[in-house]
Amino acid sequence: MTQHSSKNFAIPLAFVGLMFFTLGFALGINSFLIPILKGSLNLSSGVAYLLLAATFIPFILFGYPASRTIAAIGYKRTMAVSFVIFALAFVVFVLSAKNESFVQFLLASFLSGTANAYLQASVNPYITILGPIESAARRISMMGICNKLAWPVAPLFFAAVVPDSANVQIADLYLPFYIIIGVFVLLSIISLVAPLPEVKATGEDEGSADDCPYASGKTSIWQFPHLLLGVVALFVYVGVETLALSTAIDYATAVGLPSPDRYAWIPSIGMVVGYICGIVLIPKYLSQDGAMRICASLGVVGSLLIVLLPAQTSIWAIFLMALGCSLLWPALWPLAMADLGRFTKSGSALLTMAIAGGAVVPTLFGALKDSFGAQNAYWLAVPCFLFIFYYGLAGHKIRK
Repeated sequence: MTQHSSKNFAIPLAFVGLMFFTLGFALGINSFLIPILKGSLNLSSGVAYLLLAATFIPFILFGYPASRTIAAIGYKRTMAVSFVIFALAFVVFVLSAKNESFVQFLLASFLSGTANAYLQASVNPYITILGPIESAARRISMMGICNKLAWPVAPLFFAAVVPDSANVQIADLYLPFYIIIGVFVLLSIISLVAPLPEVKATGEDEGSADDCPYASGKTSIWQFPHLLLGVVALFVYVGVETLALSTAIDYATAVGLPSPDRYAWIPSIGMVVGYICGIVLIPKYLSQDGAMRICASLGVVGSLLIVLLPAQTSIWAIFLMALGCSLLWPALWPLAMADLGRFTKSGSALLTMAIAGGAVVPTLFGALKDSFGAQNAYWLAVPCFLFIFYYGLAGHKIRK
């Protein structure tokens, strides 16, 4: 699928891995900020969690503009632009802290989400088409480890910089925010000078359209059913992954387990174990669609065990649910982007917009939790995993 013929992807992978790490770090910061804002500004949980909504909304708004930016200036420069936007977002975070303004914090989170959307729209298709399409899930699994390891780094960073990390106030955020601004500016420069080849998918150039005959006769991105089904699959996947990664402590609290914080590692370990399996097994021993079917099945089993096992035992089934999530993102991107030809960037835009599922599905989960209890709320994950299984079984093959 790629026109880049070099077999040595180690250096580009290392640079893109740094960018995936940045994505995880930026999301981890929001998790750190929410309790600080709740205490300092006397906010309710519902209002404080608007920070997450402000982070996800830009994926819908800027998915397509990001693809047009990539088409105009290329992947490398778009990555650099995303880091500039990240830096601007943290300038607004500093102003928000000085003014103790929650509205400005929302604006800063929105800008951070915009930067995230531009970076996701560039790094995911880039890593997909950097090498052979059949091994794309292996490369994305490597990136997934970089991303997930960054989540816990954000609070550790603040703990190292802030003197009294146990009693953080808004005024304590100035120094870490200034440091982060400097890092993002540096990353923008690194993106421009990094040895990242500009790659294109097969048939993406007008002159090479015959290399991708399926796409050559199409006039619209909406004529690719396997992509559209992939968008739905990615939407529900991001939702259930967010549940797997972010509900363990809350669920342990709801079922009355002592020291609920110690259960936070369960989903992260599950994800990393899955990524390691993807790196080892794909594509030599396991195809990408096969990995998707296996993982979706594990997700269904894990979700059912959470619901059906005794409450205080069921917490451990979140490991299986997270393990089931691990290879879905790495497998889904190459399957959905296959045979798009000159529509590759537009397809990437639609997939980026689907990341908004990380806001919608957890919101539904919260409503179910309020109405039917924490344990029964996990029923929501079952149809999501079943649809993803269908996509791995047949949906990704649909052509017309």
